[in-house]
Amino acid sequence: MLITAPGGPDVLQGRRVPIPMPADDELQIRVHAAGINRHDCNQRQRGPTPAHSDIPGLEVAGVVMAVGSRVTGWAMGDKVCALTDGGGYAQYAVAPATHAFHVPTGLDLVAAAALPEALFTVWHNFFNVAALGPGESVLIHGGTSGVGAIAIQLLKALGHRVFATCGSERKVATAEQLGATRAFNYHEDDFAEGVLAATARRGVDVILDMSGGRYSVPNVRALARRGRLVHLSPGKGADFQVPLRDLMAKEAKVTGSLLRGLPNEEKTLIAHRLRDVAWPLVASGVVRPLIHGTWPLGDAARAHATMERGDHVGKLVLDCQSTDALATAQRAR
Repeated sequence: MLITAPGGPDVLQGRRVPIPMPADDELQIRVHAAGINRHDCNQRQRGPTPAHSDIPGLEVAGVVMAVGSRVTGWAMGDKVCALTDGGGYAQYAVAPATHAFHVPTGLDLVAAAALPEALFTVWHNFFNVAALGPGESVLIHGGTSGVGAIAIQLLKALGHRVFATCGSERKVATAEQLGATRAFNYHEDDFAEGVLAATARRGVDVILDMSGGRYSVPNVRALARRGRLVHLSPGKGADFQVPLRDLMAKEAKVTGSLLRGLPNEEKTLIAHRLRDVAWPLVASGVVRPLIHGTWPLGDAARAHATMERGDHVGKLVLDCQSTDALATAQRAR
């Protein structure tokens, strides 16, 4: 599925393109499923660009079909999930072997496709950017998003106290079922006061925010002294605005990150840590993605529309080998 122009979901169109061949350090993957991320919608709205593939999709799961000449530890036929630099909304994709993971027994490929982007995002932002330390507490905005659901499970398993915000009572209940100590409905609750009340007025050490500057003031209020606020998205134009004295009083740090732009070497280091720490938790079932729904590849536009409505709970995934997906690809000229 290609981004054919800037615009809404309907600009995603099926096209025949050459099957990508792996570089020396890459795997060629027959894609069975591809995770959908907010970044894909943002890229679609901006339209085609020379900087990135016009085929969106930053994470896939499938079967290894070819192995680059410098790759070790992988063989044709291996089940794999991987972080890609685009190209995931397709029947074949390539990915650096160092950004790929063997799919554990008992984890299906739809679930596996929902893991790489969330795991890389969670690890990089909490442990690299925010330097989350042992026993520190966190607040996650969007607790039932693909990233939020994985973050709650992983951080709780690693011994951190986790709070979350969500957009409905149903999502609040889901976040708490995933392991959040408390979740708050940001439409109705004063989440900053809730966090302070639950932490004996101390606040949390790290906040992960996907909504831009919308909650700048309550975020800083909810931070502990020397807390860190990390942004994943610029949001929809809301600037970060907080009285400077409030930041100074808490010695707070405000920052953010863009995962896609990280050098491959840094992503490889993150993957090493994920294999050591997170992947055993995935294999044992302690950490599992929350799947909202699956769409055939040919229905990528409908899946994007669902994401942009914002009422989903968990991850949206494309089935890239379904009959509908094959028919769509064959009809596209």
